[in-house]
Amino acid sequence: MSFENWGPQDISSPARQQPLPEVAVERGMVLEDVQSGWVGAVTRFEKSGGMHIVALEDRRGKSRSFPLGFGFLLDGRPIRLIAPAPRSAAGSPKQDRTASGSVRVASQRAQTAKASRIWVEGKHDAELVEKVWGDDLRVEGIVVEPLHGIDDLKAAIAAFSPGPARRLGILVDHLVPGSKEFRIAEDAMKLPGAARNVLIVGHPYVDVWQAIRPKVLGIERWPEVPHGGDWKTGILKAFGWPHSTPEDIGLGWQKLLGAVRSYADLEASLLGRVEEVIDFLTAPDPA
Repeated sequence: MSFENWGPQDISSPARQQPLPEVAVERGMVLEDVQSGWVGAVTRFEKSGGMHIVALEDRRGKSRSFPLGFGFLLDGRPIRLIAPAPRSAAGSPKQDRTASGSVRVASQRAQTAKASRIWVEGKHDAELVEKVWGDDLRVEGIVVEPLHGIDDLKAAIAAFSPGPARRLGILVDHLVPGSKEFRIAEDAMKLPGAARNVLIVGHPYVDVWQAIRPKVLGIERWPEVPHGGDWKTGILKAFGWPHSTPEDIGLGWQKLLGAVRSYADLEASLLGRVEEVIDFLTAPDPA
């Protein structure tokens, strides 16, 4: 069974006859050029030779330029990329957006929590998801809960008793073929009723800390931590930060989390997974 089912959608289908949503380009927006498959964050956009050009920088720091218009995917969905709207007299964009890039809904109150849940591995994962997607999740009435590990994932899912109106979206660290996490997830999906009501997705990183783009922290890449040691301790030690106690680990994480302002500060491999889970949990109940 595959847990990595997020990817480009078919934009050559009849649905393309419907007008595509127009999205104004913004610095930091993560886009995919359909024709080339290039994925990167917007670093600049300008008018050159009578044409609007957007530059996309990939995770390796390489940049390519593309003309605005059709042929882009945003969060896996086809869009028409357009020039940014004129700014107001105060110099602020006319549309206010959440940290996830969604248009903020004016005067929208948080909904009463639904039965469906997002489960993540730990407290840090929950705090990162809340910081970037919290506004969206409150509008949808979706609660994020930390599992503190997935060793007993199958039993936890069985106790939750998922169903059409009680779904689970689970985000797992280091979910790559052959890993312990992959085997646990594969076994958990064999539970009766899980196939339609549970979605397990994951990112390739050892820890969710690595989902923060290194450039946001002023480094070229995350430090290498020798095998056998605690990864978080090794990272803080490499940064020259206090790392001896659980309190040091917590304070170090708060520094890292404080550097995250929006979805543009996170790797695309995490962004896609979280958006997929939200789409799964907010889709209409099957008839």
